[in-house]
Amino acid sequence: MRLTHLTVRGYRNLADLDVAMPASGVALLGPNGHGKTNLLEALAYPVLFRSFRGSADGDVAAFGGPGFVVESKIAALAGETTLRATWRRGKAKALLLDGAPVERLAQAAGRWLAVTFLPDDTALASGGAAVRRAYLDRMLALADPLTLRALSRYRAAVSQRNAALRRKDSASARAFEGPMAQAGATIVQARLEWIAAYEETLAEELSGLGERGTPSLAYEGHAELADAAAWPSALDATRARDEVRGTTGRGPHRDDLTLLLNGRPLRSFGSTGQQRSAAIALRLTELETLRAARHDEPGLILDDVFAELDGERQQRLATRLMAGGERQVFISAPRAAELPAALALPVWRMTHGTVTS
Repeated sequence: MRLTHLTVRGYRNLADLDVAMPASGVALLGPNGHGKTNLLEALAYPVLFRSFRGSADGDVAAFGGPGFVVESKIAALAGETTLRATWRRGKAKALLLDGAPVERLAQAAGRWLAVTFLPDDTALASGGAAVRRAYLDRMLALADPLTLRALSRYRAAVSQRNAALRRKDSASARAFEGPMAQAGATIVQARLEWIAAYEETLAEELSGLGERGTPSLAYEGHAELADAAAWPSALDATRARDEVRGTTGRGPHRDDLTLLLNGRPLRSFGSTGQQRSAAIALRLTELETLRAARHDEPGLILDDVFAELDGERQQRLATRLMAGGERQVFISAPRAAELPAALALPVWRMTHGTVTS
């Protein structure tokens, strides 16, 4: 799967862009603040049609501008696709798939598959549970449309139940528990299956980056909720507390993915270097997950990934990124000296939002 052409208008500080993309990808060089991350963000935007930094569309549009357009042409094993997102202030975002309007996000999401790494991704190993839940949910939603639909239904049901709890409307709160149970069980089951299937892959990726020790993954939550039949008793057990607090206290929206090294949580006992390596390994495991699920090679979008890695780890990672020669890689760095020799990519330069190849 490759992004063959990108058109950008009115996006953050980027100059308008209409450019063919090299099949291998691009290394972006330039001083900080000149737009490297913004261009990577625009490249990734059509994966789920939102900013990979969590920014609202209004913040993505150029300051003072009317809105933005991002159009991507994708070549995949299933054929060629054109994705276009248009956002205008005061109007709903419009999505086009091969020129036809898209009514539901799920129709277009995942047509362009790309795994991203940002400097803040060290929070995957060192941060709170919400970061790891978001990692799991994004990955599993892109891997399986059924999980994407289950996540949408589950979030809607939890939101409606919470609203009923805040109104002290117990009958209405109970009415949303059936949909919660069905969708929630699908989510928990998908997470547990992923841990069982990819724990060894994570260990291989960490070893490949030069980390020693035995890593493992654990699901911190209520694994029994993978069975919808277990939900009524679980919700009854927390009902009184939920009614007092006005929120749902049990379910996959509260669970966590624990990373361990030699049996000890990386979040508490890992060094900064180990946590960064673990975050990179998780992204590479995500790559393998999507490739296996979608039978195509996702792209990689990596922002300043070599920072804070020693020379040996930089070379190991660069070799891993280039392995096979079929993957499209977009990567940024402030200076050419920070790109390992094994990273064989065309170099583009960013200056004040303008790209020069």
